[in-house]
Amino acid sequence: MFAERTGYIVWVSDVKAARNLEKYGTLHYVSRKMHYAVMYVNAERAEEVMKNVRRLSYVRKIERSYRNELKTEYTSNGPDKTRYYGL
Repeated sequence: MFAERTGYIVWVSDVKAARNLEKYGTLHYVSRKMHYAVMYVNAERAEEVMKNVRRLSYVRKIERSYRNELKTEYTSNGPDKTRYYGL
């Protein structure tokens, strides 16, 4: 149904040129102040796409996002204390 996606943080030297990253995947966010872009790529094509992105002259460094590997299911083993803090 939905394709598996992998997130990447791409550190760039030119923020205007970072808009060209849309060719390689879904560009989620571009930080003008810190000079990075967050993009998502299909997981099965991620390695070949990142190989092409690394060749771009304005790309400094690429980091993989570990967001999909984080545990998002939380369990509460202790008692619920929220009723003590209510008004």
